[in-house]
Amino acid sequence: MTAIGSVVVDHTPTGLREWAIQTFGTHDKAVLFAIMIAGAVLVAVGAGIAERRDRPAGSIVFGVLGLAAAFAAFTRPSATLIWTIPSLVGAVLGILLLRTLTRTVEPEFDRRRFLTIAGLTTVAAAGVGAFGRLVGASERKVSEDRTAFTLPAPAEPATPPPPDVDLRGPGLTPWETSNGSFYRIDTALTVPRLARADWSLRIFGMVDKELTLTLDDLLKRPLIERYVTLTCVSNPVGGNLAGNAKWLGWRIKDLLAEAVVQPNADMVLSTSVDGFTAGTPLEALTDPRDSMLVIGMNGQPLPIEHGYPARLVVPGLYGYVSATKWVTSLEVTRFDKATAYWTDRGWSERGPIKTATRIDVPQSNNRISAGPVTIAGVAWAQHRGIKAVEVQIDSGPWQPARLAADYSSDTWRQWAFDWEASKGPHVIRARATDGTGMVQTSDEADPMPDGATGWPEISVRID
Repeated sequence: MTAIGSVVVDHTPTGLREWAIQTFGTHDKAVLFAIMIAGAVLVAVGAGIAERRDRPAGSIVFGVLGLAAAFAAFTRPSATLIWTIPSLVGAVLGILLLRTLTRTVEPEFDRRRFLTIAGLTTVAAAGVGAFGRLVGASERKVSEDRTAFTLPAPAEPATPPPPDVDLRGPGLTPWETSNGSFYRIDTALTVPRLARADWSLRIFGMVDKELTLTLDDLLKRPLIERYVTLTCVSNPVGGNLAGNAKWLGWRIKDLLAEAVVQPNADMVLSTSVDGFTAGTPLEALTDPRDSMLVIGMNGQPLPIEHGYPARLVVPGLYGYVSATKWVTSLEVTRFDKATAYWTDRGWSERGPIKTATRIDVPQSNNRISAGPVTIAGVAWAQHRGIKAVEVQIDSGPWQPARLAADYSSDTWRQWAFDWEASKGPHVIRARATDGTGMVQTSDEADPMPDGATGWPEISVRID
């Protein structure tokens, strides 16, 4: 099921995929599984009808689907022949049960044959269950591996955020996003599980010195700690696919310097253990920004679903070109020689984050009492910073919001606006100005191909 789902994800049209992300958010994978299960039930019913009318039509359907599932599993990155076993066994079981059940309505039904097939089916099911327990044991192993991992202290700890970096208003998104609340958008239908001892990072391609580094190798080197806000390119205007966390890891530029990058390279293709790839501009990994190979998040080892044991964090770029989870290799190359997962599907190559803001409170369509009302939210323009936020009520003038303390150009910034609300319906808009003085554009654009634009807007009713 997972392998087929991965193939479906890989070949889903971009428009449909973006609709699913914006409609279901971080629940998109659960919805896909539900649709697949419903589809499997419908196929099973159809195969049963076909088998009764024209044996062995239904059995052929089960066999073809089983082979297709086995092929899908075998073609996934790092797959072995053992990955095909559940699909093949499932197909055989399905055919046996289908043929047995369709024979029960026939006068010449053989009870002994039925009991024999039922027994074989039970044995096979037990075997599949045992296989499942082995997989579960592997998952527990990685969970225990993470629990046993004590993060080293950073040689360069993050500057403590001042108290006034967080306005702490009711309904306002916290400045630091907890691990459990941090958004997750990726192509992995099942979370890859990789223990520390099984992980290594290969740096190769257009370098003079190819490197393969284990976690033990890296832990001998000084770590840095930084707050960085990440944003998904699929985030719609006013959406919540952004989060700010404290990350612990190593500067990527130091690792690339050790490998000695060749002068004509301009891109690094990072690859996840599950085969996902992202193409990051080389300059973003070697300039003064602190692009990192990360092992810690908010003082804890990376959560498994966020890339344990290691992932990339690059300030200023959307995640589809920079934030590879479960990363296992960095290939130094060129944009004219290599492409990545999302660029192969029509997204832009470089993915710089656009200036954006979001209105957290009040929520759209709320009914509010007349009088003092606080409008508040967050704004971001990673690696440029936020200089100002303005609020517009209906078609009135743009008015400046008050800003929380500025931590860094790589983190988002909270804002608030005090409004004396009058009775009736109102439309509220917001816009941000980045650190270079560029005002957030009003031009509306979808996330495809390089990020959504426009002003967030909500409607409220004042009683």
